[in-house]
Amino acid sequence: MQRRDFLHLAGLGGGAIFSASLAGCATAGRPQDEFYFVQLSDVHWGFQGAPNPDARGTLPKAVEAVNALARPPDFIVFTGDLTHTTDDPVERRRRMAEFRQIAGELKVKTVRFMPGEHDAALDRGTAFKEMFGETYYRFDHRGVHFMALDNVSDRGTTLGADQLAWMQAELARLDPDAPLVVLAHRPLFPLVPKWDWHTRDGDQALALLMPHRNVTVFYGHIHQEHHQLTGHIAHHSARSLMFPLPAPGTADKPLPVAWDPAAPYRGLGWREVEVDGAKAERIEHGVSAA
Repeated sequence: MQRRDFLHLAGLGGGAIFSASLAGCATAGRPQDEFYFVQLSDVHWGFQGAPNPDARGTLPKAVEAVNALARPPDFIVFTGDLTHTTDDPVERRRRMAEFRQIAGELKVKTVRFMPGEHDAALDRGTAFKEMFGETYYRFDHRGVHFMALDNVSDRGTTLGADQLAWMQAELARLDPDAPLVVLAHRPLFPLVPKWDWHTRDGDQALALLMPHRNVTVFYGHIHQEHHQLTGHIAHHSARSLMFPLPAPGTADKPLPVAWDPAAPYRGLGWREVEVDGAKAERIEHGVSAA
């Protein structure tokens, strides 16, 4: 897929393209083909307010743009905050059902979902599980291991002992040299703890991941592009489909950036991450919708 083929997503939403070239990695002795997947995050379906006058338009436009790609992705993953928070459990389920209906228009066969705190914190993920299934899980795709984590269902912003034990057991089964992609909603490292941009026991998760030599983490929550290394582990955040938030630590509170009528959708866009499994090189590209 040429980079220009995805440029029209800029200004229509937020997320990432992940492209993995695994020509030097093999599973059962067979070289793997290059593939890519699309990450979309922080849809906040049900949000209404000045930070995005087109609140009901960005998700359908992003779906349309993904469907128009000349080469479809192998799969799509939504990394949390599918809906905007509400205290009403009936309204929460209504928003989830409406989101699921629109996301169901994606032409890609495999679409995976993860919760954000707006989806799961008030009921520990009960409504999310009813609509979308488990809140954390693992899967494999073309020689790459994927691990989706839940650091939102616990209102204490933790993964919890049970999930950490599950991680340890799953990771023990994997070749430490094989490529591993971790998906989360909140960052696993302490980006801005006072803003809730962290995972309280994320250091324990990173310690479990550290023996694996080819790990890439994709997350959402912070509504902007950000890149961080913890040791050899690269962390990449996705922009939001609804509104941007201020840069880490630049304000008292992480309130939505005001909508600019002269530059609508500014701060919403996409970024691309390429991983060469043979050389473990990572190249990031950013496009801002101006």
